Amino acid sequence: MSSTDSVWTVGRFTIGTLVRLLTPLRNYGAERVPRSGGVVLAFNHFHWVDPPVFGLLSPRPMKFVAKVEAHRIPGLGQLIRSFGTISVRRGESDREAVRQMREAVRHGYALGLFVEGTRQLNGVPGQVQPGAAMVALQEDVPVVPAAIYGSYEWKPGNWHPISVAWGEPLRFDGLPKNAKGYREASADVQTRIHGLHAWLREMHELGRPDRATPPT
Repeated sequence: MSSTDSVWTVGRFTIGTLVRLLTPLRNYGAERVPRSGGVVLAFNHFHWVDPPVFGLLSPRPMKFVAKVEAHRIPGLGQLIRSFGTISVRRGESDREAVRQMREAVRHGYALGLFVEGTRQLNGVPGQVQPGAAMVALQEDVPVVPAAIYGSYEWKPGNWHPISVAWGEPLRFDGLPKNAKGYREASADVQTRIHGLHAWLREMHELGRPDRATPPT
């Protein structure tokens, strides 16, 4: 077991226990995540609670990608790096971050990406940026889309229920490994995430049943 895997094991007992105590959770379709091999996990993003929720509910550890500003916050930076989080400069070409992301999936890790590039402040999933598709196409690994619902309204003292739904793994065989291919693949990922988010809204309106199968 690597040092990062050890940190994840400890984190799930510590941070994960705290998240479960403060957040009523439901997790749908996690069995769809491949248990081994390189994979990109593509998430939408509303709130700072999203990373620990996805980290807890994912069936395997992952290397998150986080903006460089988060890495510079005293305490938080050291914590997220201990979990193997990759630093990325937003709004510009960051070849080193891309290299690390590709290397992670090439070596069989799960890569966790908040694919809109920033938090969505209106409670609705946004446009998917091409990073996830680029890594998947270049390294020939699948993308598993996943949506989170409820975290937009969560805050300390208002323990709003949060749910996650995982889609089927997507492969983009036949798409070119260029900007056109990245756009087409990203559009597919976006459609799946938006569909999963809409499905979760329906589940919340139905009282969040214990068991349900998300759309593909």
